[in-house]
Amino acid sequence: MTEKTDASTGKVTVTCQFCLTLNRVDLNRTEQRPKCGECGKPILLDRPVKVTEDDFQQVIGGADVPVMVDFYADWCGPCKVMAPVLDEFAHAHRGEVLVVKLDTDHSPRTAEQYGIRGIPTLIVFKGGKEAARRTGVVAREELENLLAGD
Repeated sequence: MTEKTDASTGKVTVTCQFCLTLNRVDLNRTEQRPKCGECGKPILLDRPVKVTEDDFQQVIGGADVPVMVDFYADWCGPCKVMAPVLDEFAHAHRGEVLVVKLDTDHSPRTAEQYGIRGIPTLIVFKGGKEAARRTGVVAREELENLLAGD
């Protein structure tokens, strides 16, 4: 498990799944169940958050914590195998890392920009820059290594 972020860091920008408004959220306060500033609905950060081509750069660039991106597609069998592993990982690391999912079928420009040739592909971004990458199904322990940059 990675070390908790200190009080001065841990902010991320995420899109509300209900009204699609971008929100700046402090991951150090996830236990308080943050709400969207526009519609007031909960922003759930203990599970992977969906991103699109429209908000991808803002989410990646606006994070004070590492961001693990799952490039996937709904029809992909291996992606379905990875889903519960990523859910568990996101829950265990809430407040430390933002886990997001980008559907490559609906966001082909972003997938092409990052050279996604196979799915699932997992990329960890730190400071808005790619820090680590794996393609294919990986075990939970490998996600820990990927986050650590190994």
